[in-house]
Parts: sequence; structure tokens; C-alpha cells
Amino acid sequence: MAAPSHVLPFLSPAGGCAASSARARSHSHSGRRAGILRCSAAAGQAGFFTRLGRLIKEKAKSDVEKLFSGFSKTRENLSVVDELLTYWNLADTDRVLDDLEEALLVSDFGPKISFRIVDTLREEIRDGKLKSGAEIKAALKRCILELLTSKGGNSELNLGFRKPAVIMIVGVNGGGKTTSLGKLAYRFKNEGVKVLMAAGDTFRAAARDQLEVWAERTGSEIVIDNDKKAQPPAVLSQAVKRGKREGFDVVLCDTSGRLHTNYGLMEELVSCKKVLVKALPGAPNEILLVLDGTTGLNMLQQAREFNDVVGVTGFILTKLDGTARGGCVVSVVDELGIPVKFIGVGEGMEDLQPFDAEAFVEAIFP
Repeated sequence: MAAPSHVLPFLSPAGGCAASSARARSHSHSGRRAGILRCSAAAGQAGFFTRLGRLIKEKAKSDVEKLFSGFSKTRENLSVVDELLTYWNLADTDRVLDDLEEALLVSDFGPKISFRIVDTLREEIRDGKLKSGAEIKAALKRCILELLTSKGGNSELNLGFRKPAVIMIVGVNGGGKTTSLGKLAYRFKNEGVKVLMAAGDTFRAAARDQLEVWAERTGSEIVIDNDKKAQPPAVLSQAVKRGKREGFDVVLCDTSGRLHTNYGLMEELVSCKKVLVKALPGAPNEILLVLDGTTGLNMLQQAREFNDVVGVTGFILTKLDGTARGGCVVSVVDELGIPVKFIGVGEGMEDLQPFDAEAFVEAIFP
């Protein structure tokens, strides 16, 4: 059990030598014991959050069928890869690689990445390292996986070492921000986590109602703006304080959607982040930016702006449910070096999937 927050090192007043010495020894022992209790509690909480982050990440492997159904459009675009490589021969290398590059571009891998991958394949073919169509396809998948793992870093949730862990969700209007928060709460609740939601989107009238529905569906608690006049930072501060007071494991903070070009609203995010730090040192543990996968490579500028303002720690890519082209995942990671933490591959509560690079690469190729 965690030591009470009011336990502090005790400073004894001046007194008799023997009594002072005895009290000093007693207080020293008590201080050491309290310190040990606090360290043990912190270690226990760190272990809890480490296991939680790892467990949620591992769910991606068991849910790989969701990924396959979600990336049907991308697989369709990349089905040409098998057609190109089945009868590949050395004399056709330039033509085949040009067609392969076009397939990557159509799937939103972006020019820079597409050129880099194809140049790598061309060099390995020239050096005699790739001698069949099957080897070229395997090398193509390896290149994409290396891009995701070398640039993306750790895609597990980093939840710190004290309760509550605080996750701040940001993004533009219409990207699926509030829905993603609700689905994330569902993930946590399935692991037995005590979740508190903060309805920090005070500008959109329907946002609070939408989040209240998600709280009911997931069995989570929620902090809302009762007088409908409070500013978002005040709502988030109140939620974190309640999370500390009532022993919640995770506080999920919704924020108002905003265009990345609106300087005033972007600055409000800075205020939201500051009040979280003030309410709980070290918070927020994660700042997750929700990006709409149907916008393709246009999401990159949004990601740059939000990252510059608040320091994004991870991405949630939504609406990758058959209409989007999955190569944008690779483009975002390569461009910004920030990991994708979750991807949305459908409308159901369970369709916010932890991102796993290896499972993703297997899912986008037929």
C-alpha cells in the first residue's frame, strides 16, 4: 500500500541530549521506513504501468485479423506487387521497380519513402543479393518494417510510475478524437483499470454528451463542466485532482478540436498541458495526436504543428478501415520520428488497435 501523501520527514525540536538522541533515532527509523514504503509503492506502480503498457501492446498480435480486414484497400493497391514479381527476371528489373514505386505512391507511402525503398531494392538486386521475386517481396517488407522500427521507437504506452497516469488527447475537428478516447477507455477497462474521463472539449456542445455516453458504455467515471462556463484547463485540472484523491489508475483528457493553423486555440493546448503538470508533476504521461487516415499525406503538416506546440508523444491514426491507404502510417513515422501507438480500423469499440509494426506490415501485403 502506498504511504500517505502527508508523511513527511520529521524535524524534532531542540531538547535534552538523551531524549533528543532517542527521538532522533526513532524519527530517523520512521523516516527511513516511510521512505522505503514510498519507494516500494512507486516501484509497485511503475511495475503496474509497465505491465499494462506491454499487455495492451501484445493485444495487437492477437487481433491481427482486425488489421487484415481494416487494410483491405491497401492490400488491393499492393496486390500488383505479386503480379509484378511472380515472373520477374533480371532483364525486367527497371520496369518492375518503376511499377512497384507507383504502387507504393498510390498507397500513400509518399515520394521520399517510395524512392528510398525502390533504390534499396535496386541496389540489392544489382549486388546479387536478391535473385527471385519472392526474395524481392521479402526485402520490400523488411525495408518497411525497418523504417517503422528504427524511426518510430517504442510504440507501447509510457504511463510513468505513479497513479494516476494522465493521457491527453489532441487533434483537429472531425478526426475521431473523442471516439478514440472512448475506445481507449474500453481497452483499459478490459484490463481491469480504473478510468476517469475529463470532458475538456468545452466548445463543442455535443462533445460532453458524446463522452458521457462513452463513460456509460465503458463503465468509466467522468468529470464534466457542470456550469458550462469553465475553461478546458480548469476541467482537466479538476479531473487530475480527483484522480489523485480517489485512486484512479488512468485519467483520459479530451480537448477541443482545433485547426493546426489557429494560433490562439493551439496556445490553449499549452495552458492545458501546464495545468496538468501543476496538478501532478510528470503529467501528462502521453500526449496522443489523433490523425484522420483518410487525409493521407496531408496529415503531416498537422502533425508537425501539434508537435511543435505541445510535444506529441504518439499518434492515433483513425479511419484506416478500408477507405484509407495505409502507407501514410509509414510516412508519418519516417517524417517525424514519433511512434504510432494505436490505429483505428473500424467503428466497433474494439476496433482501436494497438500498433504493432510487424503485424501492420503483414496486414498491408496480400
